[in-house]
Amino acid sequence: MANQDAPAKAAAAIPTADDLRMEVLEKQMKEIDRRVEAKKAEQKRLEEAAAEFLATHVTEREREIIRRIVANAVNDGKYEAMVYSFPAKLCTDGGRAINNIEPDWPTTLQGKARELYDGFKANLQPRGYRLKAMIIDFPGGMPGNVGFFLNWEPKTF
Repeated sequence: MANQDAPAKAAAAIPTADDLRMEVLEKQMKEIDRRVEAKKAEQKRLEEAAAEFLATHVTEREREIIRRIVANAVNDGKYEAMVYSFPAKLCTDGGRAINNIEPDWPTTLQGKARELYDGFKANLQPRGYRLKAMIIDFPGGMPGNVGFFLNWEPKTF
């Protein structure tokens, strides 16, 4: 009689198609939950970074990084370097004035970007440097990040 029970037990051990579909669905739901949590964590990180950008001053470490970027560009024989970048959404207009190359684009700067621009105007521009701001990426077709480009190329007339 043991031989007759073996096929029945084997059939019972085979999951149904519904069981397999449910298992796949549960795995997909876990992956969706994982992605939602990762997106929430990334959003929180971005919000904290934005708050820090707007509320704190440029650090000496950031200034040293800028000096190294410029030194590396000079060593490479270049006359320009992107020395800073930040999200366009941290401009008062979301980067519109920078994207449209409007002359009053500096008025849209806030936080560390404004501090760097003011430092440029006070310390570097009188020494012959130029600064331009450009939107450097367009995720989803919208301005993503702004790049500050410091230039020391000789003026051509």
